[in-house]
Amino acid sequence: MIETLEQLRSLYAQPAERALRKQQPLLDAHCRHFIALSPFCVVASAGAATAQSEHVGQGGALLDASPRGGAPGFVKAPDAHTLLLPDSGGNNRLDTLTNLLADPRIGLLFMIPGVDETLRVNGTARLREEAAFTDLFASERQRPKLIIEVQVAEAYLHCSKAFMRSRLWQTDAQVDRSVLPSMNQMIHDQIGLATEPETHAAMLQRYRAQLAQEQQLGDA
Repeated sequence: MIETLEQLRSLYAQPAERALRKQQPLLDAHCRHFIALSPFCVVASAGAATAQSEHVGQGGALLDASPRGGAPGFVKAPDAHTLLLPDSGGNNRLDTLTNLLADPRIGLLFMIPGVDETLRVNGTARLREEAAFTDLFASERQRPKLIIEVQVAEAYLHCSKAFMRSRLWQTDAQVDRSVLPSMNQMIHDQIGLATEPETHAAMLQRYRAQLAQEQQLGDA
C-alpha cells in the first residue's frame, strides 16, 4: 500500500515542464472562451470535516461532486478572476451550498460536448443573494435564488486522453437507456418503498414540464 509521497512518486515520471507551467492564477482569453461555450460543469466542494456528522453527505463529513448545467455560457466570467455560477432548482438537499458555507474551497470542471479537452478551475466561493448578482441572470430560464461567486485561484486545461479512452462523445459508444432500470425504480429498491415507481417516460415528461414552467417564469 502506498503511504508516503516518496513511494507514490517512485511509480511515476516527473511531470513535464508544460504540465506544470500551464496552471494559471487567472482566466485568460482561452479559458473564458471555453467557459462561454460550456453548457455543463461538475462542482466539487468539501464542507466541514465532521466525522461525527449524523447524515454523511449533509454534514460535510465527505467530499461532494455535483453536476450543473444550462445553456452554453450559463456560468459567467465577468473578469479574469471571477466566475458567477447561478444555482438552479434541484432536489433541495443543498449539499454543495451547505458545504460552501462551512468551507469556501471549490473546484469546477467544465466540459463542451464534442470537445475532448476539459477546463479545471479552483478557487474560493461566496453565496450571493443580492439583486446586483441575481439581476445578471434575469433573462435566464429561471431567475436564480442565489449566485455562487468564485474567486479564481487556479485554472488549467486538461488534455484529451481521458475522453479519448472513454470515447464519451462517440455515437457508437452511447449506451441505450433501457439497459438500466428507471431512476425511480432504482431509488425505490434502495430505500424499500412499497409504492409503484414512476416510469422513466413519466419522469422525463415531468421534468420537461418543470423546465417549461421555468422558461415561462423566466420570460414573464
